[in-house]
Amino acid sequence: MKETVITVEDVDMGVIKTRGDSAPIEMAAKGVSVWFGKRKILENVNIDFPKKTVTALIGPSGCGKSTFIRTLNRLHELIPGAALAGEVLYEGEDIYRQDVDPVQIRLSIGMVFQKPNPFPSMTIRGNVLSGLKLSGMKRPDHDALVEETLTSAGLWKEVKDRLNAPAGDLSGGQQQRLVIARALAVNPHVLLMDEPCSALDPASTLKIEETIRELSKDITIIIVTHNMQQAVRVSDYTAFFLAEENQPGYVVEQGLTTEIFGNPRDQRTLDYVNGRFG
Repeated sequence: MKETVITVEDVDMGVIKTRGDSAPIEMAAKGVSVWFGKRKILENVNIDFPKKTVTALIGPSGCGKSTFIRTLNRLHELIPGAALAGEVLYEGEDIYRQDVDPVQIRLSIGMVFQKPNPFPSMTIRGNVLSGLKLSGMKRPDHDALVEETLTSAGLWKEVKDRLNAPAGDLSGGQQQRLVIARALAVNPHVLLMDEPCSALDPASTLKIEETIRELSKDITIIIVTHNMQQAVRVSDYTAFFLAEENQPGYVVEQGLTTEIFGNPRDQRTLDYVNGRFG
């Protein structure tokens, strides 16, 4: 990885975004450990996610970030042999309780994946509304909903005159924003994003980041990213994951993004955010 030093001066110049640490907690992982079969992937992860903020999950490949983010809306349990210990709290309640409906959890806690996954032969409008149909949710005035969600995803002006065109006609960056609009249509309180810009060009990445900043005024966002500058630009909080050879991943440290990038407590964090390994 090319070394890109992020200094305390960047913080002073306002490059690193922060809103303070007084927001109420929307979600929390309490002692979360994860296995696939006999292999332990994560060890004792404890992270709070304040309401209407952006938390970046950073760390080298293979340290369990993507596995962890999938535990936050019970996608993890869909993998054969998967197991979990600990609690994942959403609005104070453990989402893994037996009486909790995982479908309802995934409506409240949406997911955007690394590669855009719209339904390519379905229209742009149809893609936005597809989540409603699949979940059986009823929301009035679909035309207004399509405009509202596409606007929130930063796509409305680009597609408003071709809503009936196939989604496959859109560029990669537009498809990713369409997927975000589709997730927003079911009115989630939390949006999980697993490297949403890794397959996009710089211009599309910038638009997704602008969308993230706007969305975080209304919903809580948790994003996995390998791009340190992206974490600096969009997040209020950061958690740094690491895994030693043949050992499960864990959180080295976490806190305000200003602190993690400007004055980390652990030398390993400083080395990673400045591109010295990973």
